Amino acid sequence: MKKFLSTIVCLFLGISSQAQIHEIGVFLGGSNYVGDVGKTTYIAPNEPAFGILYKWNRSPRHAWRISYSQSTITANDQDSEEASRSLRGYHFENSIKEVSLALEFNFFDFNLHTLHQKFTPYVTSGISAFRYDDLYVELGETKKNKGKNSIAIPMILGIKSNISRRLVLAAEIGARYTFTDNLDGSNPKEESLSALRFGNLNNNDWYVFSGITLTYTFGEKPCYCAD
Repeated sequence: MKKFLSTIVCLFLGISSQAQIHEIGVFLGGSNYVGDVGKTTYIAPNEPAFGILYKWNRSPRHAWRISYSQSTITANDQDSEEASRSLRGYHFENSIKEVSLALEFNFFDFNLHTLHQKFTPYVTSGISAFRYDDLYVELGETKKNKGKNSIAIPMILGIKSNISRRLVLAAEIGARYTFTDNLDGSNPKEESLSALRFGNLNNNDWYVFSGITLTYTFGEKPCYCAD
């Protein structure tokens, strides 16, 4: 009976231990914006970005991910290949502070309990809440209103590998589709500023974080089973 109970406990711990592997680390990279001002290239980081993240690996194939990221996004019509934008000459700068909750899916098993080197591509999506400066453009000059909050849908594609027993290195590109069209000052919501709206008012803005993450893993696989 004692051996039977030990076996049951061992099986339970073996299953539940997959939920006890955690990662905490940093993100370093760059950001860019896509909307009604400047270039329309989706991956063209032009400002530094940084953040912190935590992962709870529920299995070798998926993990819950919480992160905080911050960057300045900028764009200048002079950098655009579209003649109409180059002639217009608008530019802006905005601040993005983002908190995200997402599910990360690994294409291959990424079992942190094993010591051999492994790698996998992965995709991540969920929901982000972010704060930004509400802008408007008047007489060619970008001006700020009070800060506003909005949400975005992150779509992240990356590849990762363990570089030591405790460290995981990843490279990723994460586009955020936002629920605002005014990161660039093109579509202020106040009716008093409606005459200052410009661009395609039916398309919302995007911002993109590209870079690397370095995470430290912890939460050893327990085994209290007797022979």
